[in-house]
Amino acid sequence: MKIASVARALPPYQFTQQEIFEALARHWRDQLDNPELLARFHHRVGVSTRYFVLPLDDYDNLTRWGDANRLWLEQAETLGEAAISCALKRAGMAREQIDALLTVSVTGVASPSLDAHLTNRMRLRPDIRRTPIFGLGCVAGAAGIAQAADYVRAYPDRVAVLLSVELCSLTWQRGDLSVANLIASGLFGDGAAAVVVAGDNVPDSTPQGSLGGVQIVDTASSFYPDTEDAMGWNISEEGFKIVLSAEVPAIIRAHLPADVDGLLHRNGLSRSDVGSWVLHTGGPKVLDAMAESLGLDRTTCAASWDSLREVGNLSSASVLLVLEEVMQNRRPAPGTWGVLAALGPGFCGQLVLLRW
Repeated sequence: MKIASVARALPPYQFTQQEIFEALARHWRDQLDNPELLARFHHRVGVSTRYFVLPLDDYDNLTRWGDANRLWLEQAETLGEAAISCALKRAGMAREQIDALLTVSVTGVASPSLDAHLTNRMRLRPDIRRTPIFGLGCVAGAAGIAQAADYVRAYPDRVAVLLSVELCSLTWQRGDLSVANLIASGLFGDGAAAVVVAGDNVPDSTPQGSLGGVQIVDTASSFYPDTEDAMGWNISEEGFKIVLSAEVPAIIRAHLPADVDGLLHRNGLSRSDVGSWVLHTGGPKVLDAMAESLGLDRTTCAASWDSLREVGNLSSASVLLVLEEVMQNRRPAPGTWGVLAALGPGFCGQLVLLRW
């Protein structure tokens, strides 16, 4: 099995962190007891720019969840098609070669689901296997790779495409002045990413030949009991309200090292054998907790820190954008072992063992 390609698609509106802060400060100016608190949160999350699906002033007019969700579906179709098309081009494949389409998102819902809309929009094969996944949040990009890998392991002559679309700006709660929402308003952005996963018997058609992809060797999932209040959404008639506990870094430090060591050990490896780390850009505290618990320095995790700065946290798409950057611009030497890691609501973790 291998990841043949990864590609991103970002919305057209790019803003600096200062521009976003000023827009939010204007909106909340009569409600914030301490405006400096918002400024501090925005300036400490390690984000310089983010992409949104709307101009900043238009968000003030988006007051109903139904309107936001309809916009989510419209934009998800556009970004989803762009990401899939780019990923297929990089893999040297046509749309007709897609046997399975997995879609992950936690920022909007639809029935028929997003994959059905894309099947019509892109004229994909009518016998395509569709798997829509909702609720996994930030871990879903890594979990989706694991699900796609399971599919092509069972059907080694087939191709699976994973699409992550997260439009976090559409979940903004204008009346929520909680610390969690203030932090989220400075951290999350919009974007999509697609991954092409090919079975062992699929001919390599990438322009780079065998150097175009990365082998999926193994995957591992971990669920941490009684931590469901650490992260997620409270969903009501107002839409998605962020749940974000200050305990998340401690949970990561308590569990992630053993999870990684377990995956490596069953493959005859240790952390010292790993030369490439692709970590979810959950925010500075999350990245620090992941790196420090694994004994990694900033240079080793540079692709993740750079992605956080350039686009913010894109929930499930974040780790896929980091993977794309590594595959396109920072590719390790052939034979290098790699670990892709993400965490999310549950609280849970997902690991993918790679061989470059």
